[in-house]
Amino acid sequence: MSELTHVRADGSAHMVDVTTKAETSRTAVAEGFVRTRADVVDKLFTADLPKGDALPVARVAGIMGAKKTPEIIPLCHPLPLGKITVDFERLPDGVRIEASVKTRGVTGVEMEALTAVTTAALTVYDMIKAVDKMAVIDGVRVLAKTGGKSGDWSV
Repeated sequence: MSELTHVRADGSAHMVDVTTKAETSRTAVAEGFVRTRADVVDKLFTADLPKGDALPVARVAGIMGAKKTPEIIPLCHPLPLGKITVDFERLPDGVRIEASVKTRGVTGVEMEALTAVTTAALTVYDMIKAVDKMAVIDGVRVLAKTGGKSGDWSV
């Protein structure tokens, strides 16, 4: 078990010690999807939903979610987030959500990017559920990261 970074030799969880790691610029990009009917997509992108204009609300929710990541994911380190973007792409069967998070720190921001995407997706779902209770959130994943010991990568 000692090979796992968040597990001590006795099997108990702990927060990784990052105090000796070098501070570098780090970014992460994540995506996720909310799948719904075409008529709901129209309502979503024309701000014609019963709860109002969902995308600006979901954007702010995603940004707030990224900032709250260490409060809701137990072993995440609090980081000074320098930039968070949340964007939406219209699809025939829903919306694609992409979040990008940047920091200068000692650990990566993949969890913050994932939290931004999922918080935005949950908000979109909440805003459209009055017109489509069968909407689905799926495909949440990290697309790319830069910085840190493990280097840069993308899908």
